[in-house]
Amino acid sequence: MTESTQTAVVGVTGYAGAELARLLLRHPRLGGKPPVFVARGEGRELSNGGIPLIEVHPQLADNNGAGNLRMEAFSWELLAERGVEVLFLATPHEQSREWAPIALNRGLRVIDLSGAWRLHQPSNRAVYAFPDEGSEQARATQAQAVYGMPELHRGRIAGARLVANPGCFSTSVILALKPLTAAALLDLNHGIVADSKSGVSGAGRAPTPRTHFMYAADNLSAYGVFSHRHTGELLEQIGVGAGEIVFTPHLLPIPRGILSTIYVRFKQAQTRDALAQVYRNFYASCPMVRFHEKSLPQIQHVLHTNYADIGFELDAGGERAVIVSCLDNLLKGAAGQAVQNLNVVLGWPEAEGLT
Repeated sequence: MTESTQTAVVGVTGYAGAELARLLLRHPRLGGKPPVFVARGEGRELSNGGIPLIEVHPQLADNNGAGNLRMEAFSWELLAERGVEVLFLATPHEQSREWAPIALNRGLRVIDLSGAWRLHQPSNRAVYAFPDEGSEQARATQAQAVYGMPELHRGRIAGARLVANPGCFSTSVILALKPLTAAALLDLNHGIVADSKSGVSGAGRAPTPRTHFMYAADNLSAYGVFSHRHTGELLEQIGVGAGEIVFTPHLLPIPRGILSTIYVRFKQAQTRDALAQVYRNFYASCPMVRFHEKSLPQIQHVLHTNYADIGFELDAGGERAVIVSCLDNLLKGAAGQAVQNLNVVLGWPEAEGLT
């Protein structure tokens, strides 16, 4: 593919969809071909030529023609007419399960922001209760899916036809722990505790009693204890067993951002310099990971960026560490990572359009 690649976005109305639209519209290699924006549903407004994009997201208005773009009714024929080559699915899991196989059969590359194709183990997918689980089509599609974390799978993503964008909580925890498990440093008999907190936008745009202002403001609450659907991603990507990690998500009364505090014990005592070198080596060629040598990351420093910030503190004996990982759940945890994957798929510089 070349710089003339035509993209399309399904599901632009959500928070992650809005960020995806913003990034793609400003991507230096896509300036000549803005994305095709399509809606999952139907309606009189869509059937009459679509809805102006800036009516859905006024913040996207600029002096470069964004005001002329419209969100149109979805059809496979429309995508074919517009010459779409890469399809972003910012859609519910069930919709992505249905549409990704069709898109692949039509020769499109797919970058899916849902959890539909992230998990390769049936036991981990069970939390989604997909009705097509075990079908021939689902197995064939899953076999093509590559977990979309360039820091771990850059080589496979480069040739992928289906990229399964990771979950936001998952990204923060996996990036913090993978260098340590890859180096076999952790004493897993003592277990890992991952305590993660996310802003309210992580729950999506549709309001719920839990995300209502009167519930979320001035509050901090745990949820999904022992049952959160991102847990399977941690098990598969970090390479630990279900009994070796406890992951607990919390809802923070802020719009966006994730902070994960992770507690680990080592097989042998570590020095600060040695542990820091493990992280530096692992992420030496990863432009979207920033390792903090002398401080712990904070949410305010990653907001509206595609960076994942990682830092740690070691106890006096070098046997235990507290690792802190921060990212913007709508960018490195969703839309930004999707564009990072687009860059890798098309052979462009990984951080292009993201810094």
